[in-house]
Amino acid sequence: MKNLGALIILAVFMFSCSQNKSPVVGETPFQKKINADFKDATTSPLKAKDRKSFKSLDFFKYNDEYVVAATLKRTPESQYFDMKTTTDRLTKSRVYGVLTFQLKGKTFKLNVYQDKDLLTTEGFENYLFLPFLDHTNGETTYGAGRYIDLEIPEGDTITIDFNSAYNPYCAYDEKYSCPIVPNENYLATEIEAGVKKFNNY
Repeated sequence: MKNLGALIILAVFMFSCSQNKSPVVGETPFQKKINADFKDATTSPLKAKDRKSFKSLDFFKYNDEYVVAATLKRTPESQYFDMKTTTDRLTKSRVYGVLTFQLKGKTFKLNVYQDKDLLTTEGFENYLFLPFLDHTNGETTYGAGRYIDLEIPEGDTITIDFNSAYNPYCAYDEKYSCPIVPNENYLATEIEAGVKKFNNY
């Protein structure tokens, strides 16, 4: 009987924990993944006080207009330079190539970057970094711009999904060192897709 009682108590405890654990919010796999990372204390950039009440980041509604096929023009002769960050730290980066794409009936170009240190980091050998600025910055999105993660394609076409645009970690905590978006990666349009600015109130 003692063992049965212990099992009942354990079952009630586990049921209670499962009831208190809220499900991860998100309309897309990207949204669910980033929300899960932000809820997890081991991966979240949020300050402890913000993480306590965190349920979800604020996203624009998914819009397939912001999923574009870009032509990649590689720049194999480009030199590594010191990309500035929000702290004194500098990252060794180079322009891997230029992405040209159509959006809202207009043609745009963005530089896509390769980080020298990540070339020798397991799992990031093919990583490309796409930072950008647009007309929404400081209004509905983070003032210093947003980032998109890409991978080197086999051919000369690469898909850019602006719905997966996210904020630098320093948008949530000033202790982080975040690459500053180069001015040449400014898009003269509104990118109403991806993560919106963070309101911690």
